[in-house]
Amino acid sequence: MTRFLTTVVMVAALLLPGLASAQTAGAVSGRVVDAAGAPVPDALVSLPEFRLRTVTKADGTFSFGPLAPGRYTLSVRRSGYAPAVVTFEAPPSTALSVALQTTPFEISRLDVTASRSPIDSDRSPLPTAALSGDKLRREHSVSLARAIEDLPGVRTLSTGEQVGKPVIRGLSGPRVLTLEDGYRLEDYSWSDEDCPSVDARLTDRIEVVRGPASVLYGSDALGGVVNAVPADLPDARGGSSISRAGVEAYFASNNAEFGSALRFEHATGNFGGRVFIVGRKGADLHTPDGEIPNTGFGGGSGEVALGLRGASGGATLRFSSYGGEFKLLEADAPPPSDSTAKEEEGGPERKTSDNRLQLGGNLLVGGLRLESKAQFQQHSLIEVADAFDSSGTKTEGDQFHLLLSTYELDLMAHHGAGHEHGTFGVSGMAQKNDSKGPIPLVPDARIVTGAAFALEQVDRGRFSFLGGARVERRHTETDDNVLLALPDLEHNDVEGSADLGLVYRLQEGLSLALNGGRGWRAPSLFERYANGPHVGEARYELGDPDLVPERGLEFDAGLRVSRPRVRLELTGFHHAIDNFIFIAPTGTNRVVGADTLALYQYEQADARLTGGELWGQLEAATALTLRARADYVSGQNRELDVPLPLIPPFRSAIEAEVHSDKLHWAQRASFGVEVEHIADQTRLGPNDVPTGAYALVHLDGGVKKQLGGRTYQLDLRVRNLADKAYRSFLSRYKEFALDPGRNIVVRLSTGL
Repeated sequence: MTRFLTTVVMVAALLLPGLASAQTAGAVSGRVVDAAGAPVPDALVSLPEFRLRTVTKADGTFSFGPLAPGRYTLSVRRSGYAPAVVTFEAPPSTALSVALQTTPFEISRLDVTASRSPIDSDRSPLPTAALSGDKLRREHSVSLARAIEDLPGVRTLSTGEQVGKPVIRGLSGPRVLTLEDGYRLEDYSWSDEDCPSVDARLTDRIEVVRGPASVLYGSDALGGVVNAVPADLPDARGGSSISRAGVEAYFASNNAEFGSALRFEHATGNFGGRVFIVGRKGADLHTPDGEIPNTGFGGGSGEVALGLRGASGGATLRFSSYGGEFKLLEADAPPPSDSTAKEEEGGPERKTSDNRLQLGGNLLVGGLRLESKAQFQQHSLIEVADAFDSSGTKTEGDQFHLLLSTYELDLMAHHGAGHEHGTFGVSGMAQKNDSKGPIPLVPDARIVTGAAFALEQVDRGRFSFLGGARVERRHTETDDNVLLALPDLEHNDVEGSADLGLVYRLQEGLSLALNGGRGWRAPSLFERYANGPHVGEARYELGDPDLVPERGLEFDAGLRVSRPRVRLELTGFHHAIDNFIFIAPTGTNRVVGADTLALYQYEQADARLTGGELWGQLEAATALTLRARADYVSGQNRELDVPLPLIPPFRSAIEAEVHSDKLHWAQRASFGVEVEHIADQTRLGPNDVPTGAYALVHLDGGVKKQLGGRTYQLDLRVRNLADKAYRSFLSRYKEFALDPGRNIVVRLSTGL
């Protein structure tokens, strides 16, 4: 701990000189207008290199404080307009002018996750997707995976509505890395009831990379990356102090869920700060057949962020916290239609908490932008038994308690901008797992990793080239554990990752993207060392200490259309994974107390996944937008010649939205209806439970209106309008209960 804090202090000391104003620095100002030259107020203008943002005034003008000489990226977003990305040299000789084109599309031109530095997503060969604006705000789920499951190629492996893990192109759990603002989120994602510990409501946008991203983020990015990016801090160096406050409340009908969010921001001089708090509480879920017992939850999360900005750099200190209690339906729980279910309700409950302290900074030195990211994270997962004894007395107690402490440090140097830019750096992580409680699940362990990487992008005429490589070493050592029948063990994994891709612009607004990436994943502690009951799945699981890392090679090709009235992306991929880890039944049983559990063992085999995604938007009329999406993946165990387990079935959806920004009674209003179709999964793995096809109807709408000098937003979201009875193939409850029925969510917000 002392060494880590010393390193953080040294990095901070390196960055603080950048807070002083350089003599040659100059303020940056500009104006945002529409195609006719009229000013665009309330547009969000940001400088992603320094994580600064401001909002245009009534006359469309904006300003930032002094910036040291160099090349910067300016991003401009406004509802109803296509986002603009402009590269400029500071200090500019004249005020910047940005013209926005009207569009009904909600698109994000700028992407950071795919390259570690700001990049126009249309020029990146890596397949990406993003969620922001109205679409993100209307998502009410406490589960990050639920918030993004409508993005192409993304699904949710769920335990009820509140616990879910992102699935990207058929891969989930430890094969999909979750980030918060570029910091790794280390948790027990390999556990069925643990999920990424970040609330989507705290984010400004969520970026997703589909396919291996190990070249930038190392192990666990074999299947893709999900990055929850919070809003940039406000910048007041170009004018007077800024103070803003926002509040929000929502209610969901299905489980009588309610929640609230509060945010306050302030900036003056070089200082900027934010406090953001979110709270949620929900009762049991309901299906068309009745209530699902023991599925309620309560949770809260928040952040405190402080930033100092100068002409040549800046630093941000952020503390974020996530916690909740989630009740879980057991495999032997009574069915929802059972009249005694309420009386007999009881079962396990997961208590999770996650606290993160992050220090990040940027410093311009010559033609380089030096960036550091340091984080301390402590993640706790506890299961509490909740049942009734023979006398009817309720009893409970900890069954297991896992505590994961992680120290992380990334040091990077970014060079160039515009037509040629890249990043090189080093990263390190030290991690300690403590297993407490009567059921250890996995042994006490320590993991240390170190890596060096580089990524470069070059634009030449119609071509954009991307290439990168990474070398990483991972050392794992575990303590002996009598209950798990394990001695002291040690593993060392040294792996390389690489990526190579290009974008060829056939003509204006039409391009072809090709990419090939090699990723890897070290086996999780559970896969190597598990030796115990898993009551939620009614089975006993055994790990294998001899498992070796998974290694994947994926190729994908995509056609992209980006025209004023049409947006389209069609992508196909082929992913070959050597030493794919899966769990399989042994055909024998283990007796644990009064329970006889099927014995399962973790194994490895070569695997193959192929599929594709289609996503498109069309402005059919001035006030009508049509959208369509579809995705499919096929997974095969090549050694056994059988399908891989838990591969999602084909999915498609069409949506029509009516909207207007020219109403006398509102600034903006929209209403949309979507029909989503999920096919049955005919390619079943050895342990899969089949589910039938179904179609769902969803509604979305919103009204934005200004009253008393404040802008209010009222949102309505209806999921499963017809109260359809169905079972999701990726639901862990599918053998015991239907998926939730109709859910009506009403949200009122201002300043958020």
